[in-house]
Amino acid sequence: MKAAILLFVLGVSFFSIYQTHTPLAHGTVYGKKPSTSAEVKASALEAFMGKKTRISTTISGRVIKVTKQKGGWFTIDAGNGKVIAAHFNIIDVTIPINLAGRDIIAEGIAEKQFIADDMQHLAGDTVTGKKQHDVKTNPKQKVTFEVKGLEVN
Repeated sequence: MKAAILLFVLGVSFFSIYQTHTPLAHGTVYGKKPSTSAEVKASALEAFMGKKTRISTTISGRVIKVTKQKGGWFTIDAGNGKVIAAHFNIIDVTIPINLAGRDIIAEGIAEKQFIADDMQHLAGDTVTGKKQHDVKTNPKQKVTFEVKGLEVN
């Protein structure tokens, strides 16, 4: 009886270890299959958005890190040391950790998140002095991406 239980435990642990290290197949889809008709490179997303703060688009890029499997939270390389924080719009999606380092195509909504500098977040505050020019010409911003569908390349 002990041998049967031991074999069962070893089999389950071997299966779970094997499952987490299997490579992802090309074309694996999470969520809905993304449209590739108007695909934009992740490194060109900010330039593509221009002055718009929110657009619906399809991007292609490389996943840097999976931060949370449940809900599909991950980061995409945007080039020049920048990253795009991405997550699925539905919580039911679970992505594997070994998605990191893979090229993907993702369809969803890109949005610029502006970060207030100093005390600008209070109504009526203005920046004075040396920082005034820097904030107007180069505001701190971060791009987020709400994914509807993702395909592994």
